[in-house]
Amino acid sequence: MVVLDRVFGFDSFFIELVRGFEQPSITDIAKGFSYIGSTVPIIVICAAVSVLLYALRLRREIMLFFTVVLGSQILNMVLKMSFRRIRPDINRLVEVTGYSFPSGHSMAAFALYGILTYLLWKNLNTVLRRVFVLILFSVMILGIGLSRIYLGVHYPSDVFGGYLASCSWLMFSIGMYESLRSRN
Repeated sequence: MVVLDRVFGFDSFFIELVRGFEQPSITDIAKGFSYIGSTVPIIVICAAVSVLLYALRLRREIMLFFTVVLGSQILNMVLKMSFRRIRPDINRLVEVTGYSFPSGHSMAAFALYGILTYLLWKNLNTVLRRVFVLILFSVMILGIGLSRIYLGVHYPSDVFGGYLASCSWLMFSIGMYESLRSRN
């Protein structure tokens, strides 16, 4: 749909919807979410999670974690080079470079918070804790994706495509992990 330019109506509708909330306080929140989804915070979070998983002697989970997070980044680079979609150039509130589709921030957020949700879900023993993690990480994923649209650096289809690609990679990785784990 992106290649055939059949997402104009979808993109236009959601750009107007998201950008309709524009005001200084919302812009600050969007910049905050966008920062949390950028390289340095993602690396810091990954390092902290790695140390924790290592301390808990969860070696297989460390491999799964890095497979999901790094695999998503590699997939993002391959897709960006394949599609070479130019970023939107109207109403940008921040300046960025590179190709637009799929959104790297959205892919990184979905991979990171998706795998954290999976790992915590398996190890939390109450429904309340599981629901809290699910809601918290869903807000992070949605907030980071919406911030990219709000700031004018991605089309909604970039964000949706990023979520879809990262979700597919996450599900594939978890499926392989569970399959290998059940054999041992």
